[in-house]
Amino acid sequence: MKKVITYGTFDLFHEGHRRLLQRAKELGDYLIVVLSSDEFNWNQKGKKSYFTYDERKHMLEAIRYVDLVIPETCWEQKKSDVHEYHIDTFVMGDDWQGKFDFLKEEGVEVVYLPRTPEISTTQIKQDLNEK
Repeated sequence: MKKVITYGTFDLFHEGHRRLLQRAKELGDYLIVVLSSDEFNWNQKGKKSYFTYDERKHMLEAIRYVDLVIPETCWEQKKSDVHEYHIDTFVMGDDWQGKFDFLKEEGVEVVYLPRTPEISTTQIKQDLNEK
C-alpha cells in the first residue's frame, strides 16, 4: 500500500482544497491529512481559522479521498510523521516549492502540486470582508 501525506489548515473548504486532496489521493492508496490545530494556527502561523479544528476535521473526514486526519501541532513534526506513518509520498501545494525537499533524505518522494488558479482561502476572506 502506497501512503501519501499532506498538510494544511483547510479552513473555508473550497474547490482548490478538494482538487488538492483528489490529486494527492491519486498518487497513492491511503491519504493522511495533517490538519493544523487551532493553537498551531494562532501561535505559529499567526492566523485564526473561521472553523474550529474539530469542525475542519469533520469536514475532511467526510471527503472520500481522505483516509485519516491527524493534528499538526508544530512545524517539526513532518519528519517524525513520515516515519511513524510509513509515508511514501509527501504532497504540498507548489506555493511551498522546495521548502520540504529535506524529506527526500528520509526516503520520501516530495511532490508539489500546482494550486488551483484564482482560488484561495485568503482571497475568499478578503472578498467577504469587502461586502
